[in-house]
Amino acid sequence: MIKVEHMEYGKIEREIHVDASPEVVYEVVSRPEHLREWWPDDATLDPTPGGVGELVWHGDGPERAMVVPMTVVEAVPPRLFSFRWAYEPDDVPDPSNSFLVTLELVPSGAGTTLRLTETGFRERGWEVATLEAAYREHATSWDRFLPRLARYAGQRVAAR
Repeated sequence: MIKVEHMEYGKIEREIHVDASPEVVYEVVSRPEHLREWWPDDATLDPTPGGVGELVWHGDGPERAMVVPMTVVEAVPPRLFSFRWAYEPDDVPDPSNSFLVTLELVPSGAGTTLRLTETGFRERGWEVATLEAAYREHATSWDRFLPRLARYAGQRVAAR
């Protein structure tokens, strides 16, 4: 079950239990071959601090693909992975032009508590309607993708 908290469009926080060790969950959130199994349609990524990559959603076809750049901020296996994303391809990501996603992995029994935080909504300087729409879109997306992450990580454990 996903624990949901709202903070006036400033930060998205989600918490979910995953039936897999922090080591397995870390691989699932940081390696492109695993990311594409639960989040984007395709991914490239160097999962080290400063490493860059792209997330791709094909939508109605390759000609309509949405390509989103990302840059790894922190990579501390198996407990923390964070990245900036959704900035213009020619920009250097910073708090004013990108979102920061932090995935904290905490051992919990035989599994892991994954705590996701996404910030950077207010810092973009958007009009209120744009801010609210972006926040809601991201919150709804995490509510859809985090259960997929948990299922996929569980399947990785079962397959071993």
